Amino acid sequence: MADTTHGALAPTYHPLPVTIARAHGTHVWDTDGNEFLDFLSGYSALNFGHLHQGLVAAAMTQLRQVTLTSRAFDHDRLEEFAQRLVEVVGPLTTGGEDSLVVPMNTGAEAVETAIKAVRKWGYDVRGVPEDQATIVIAGGNFHGRTTTLVGLSDDPVARDGFGPFAPGFVRVPFGDLQAVADAVDDTTVAVLMEPVQGEAGVVVPPDDFWPGLRALTTEKNIALVADEIQSGLGRTGTTLACELWDVQPDLVCLGKALGGGIVPVSAVVGKPEILGVLTPGTHGSTFGGNPLACAVGVAALDLLSTGQYQARAAASGKVLEERLGALVDQGLLTGARCVGLWAGVDVDPKLGTGRDLCEALLERGVLAKDTHASTIRLSPPLSIVQPELEMALDILEESLVALRDGGPGGGAGEDPDDDGSDGAGVAEEAVTEEAVTEDPVAEEAVAEEGAAEAAPGDEAPASEKPADEAPTEKHADEADSTTPSSADTSDIPDAEVTPPRKRRRSRLSPAAG
Repeated sequence: MADTTHGALAPTYHPLPVTIARAHGTHVWDTDGNEFLDFLSGYSALNFGHLHQGLVAAAMTQLRQVTLTSRAFDHDRLEEFAQRLVEVVGPLTTGGEDSLVVPMNTGAEAVETAIKAVRKWGYDVRGVPEDQATIVIAGGNFHGRTTTLVGLSDDPVARDGFGPFAPGFVRVPFGDLQAVADAVDDTTVAVLMEPVQGEAGVVVPPDDFWPGLRALTTEKNIALVADEIQSGLGRTGTTLACELWDVQPDLVCLGKALGGGIVPVSAVVGKPEILGVLTPGTHGSTFGGNPLACAVGVAALDLLSTGQYQARAAASGKVLEERLGALVDQGLLTGARCVGLWAGVDVDPKLGTGRDLCEALLERGVLAKDTHASTIRLSPPLSIVQPELEMALDILEESLVALRDGGPGGGAGEDPDDDGSDGAGVAEEAVTEEAVTEDPVAEEAVAEEGAAEAAPGDEAPASEKPADEAPTEKHADEADSTTPSSADTSDIPDAEVTPPRKRRRSRLSPAAG
């Protein structure tokens, strides 16, 4: 696999030694043609899978119209996007059908927007003395990388060396309702927390925590703000994770999956009494709510509006939870937390670190990410089908056994009778130059046809072509217009699919085509 060290990049990341060149559905291919199952999904930005046809069609159509106006002028997709968010997410907040939307770009911007809104609401509406507003937050949080938001963190790697930090935040233990109650006073304008803490290792609070927060904040006239950047939009088996406890926050911060893995899109949605304090000149963003972002966001919300992806995450999550529980029972894991299609997996330090396990998974064809030394997160695209999920969990078990028996190269993953030629490959689907035209009417027809082809159950199934068949030689121009196709990205959870072949430790399957 290719070296991922590049001299011109500041060393802000320590990636696994793989360089991804192509992707589709649940699968990615590196620059050497090796195939992997993606079990990170861009930290939930790719809930719908890589290159979902409907999302790509929406982006392609908008790219031919207008991509940016700035908020100095309205555009024809902005109100459509806001209204769609209100329809899908508004009823899940206390704003209901009267909810307002502030469009932004990144998750961090959405959280910063919520902080500004609740502070101004506290001063203008609640009457909190100027510059005295406080917000209760949780230990173990991850809200973003701005200087304000890393100041909220108690992770020394994220925090140390970046102070001084903004005042006005009170940190309490996550899941401790009494600690929140004790922290609240007359200056408290909001409680801001993740419903489930993703970066901390998919930490799920006690069942009474979020209902208790809702009751407390209602009683004290405090805004309840849910950071659902990672947990929202289907990941937990519900549209919002707060639904797991039948709780409506006043504001919800959304991002990642809202852009479908194509463009950065974020937003704050909720109570008009709070967001309405952001008047002209008090907040804004040049790119926030741009036409391209709105087009993709509407398409992503349309996918969620059917409830299909949420149902898929709930059904697949049961398989994930059962299999991880069995690994804990076997002593291969010290713990596992699962909510929907999202899990935090604790590695026994005697076997290795989370990084060690991720490298063992990488050798066997599964991409995952470690966090906090001994924990890895599993969050495949919600489009994953059960054979792929089962295969990845088999590989997880195999990797843990290999670590137990002598490290990543312990030999558990290699069958001496396997010549690397068995199993099914993955089909390719061409996106040709013929789809591009200068006729606006024809362009719209092509885009509508592409969106229709992306409807549930209509994508091409995996092919029967052997994985070790020599790749077909292509013209260089043709190669750039081709993307590999995998299992259906939008069908129901029990859809049948021929999974990619099980990989040997020493050699991954070649890229299709």
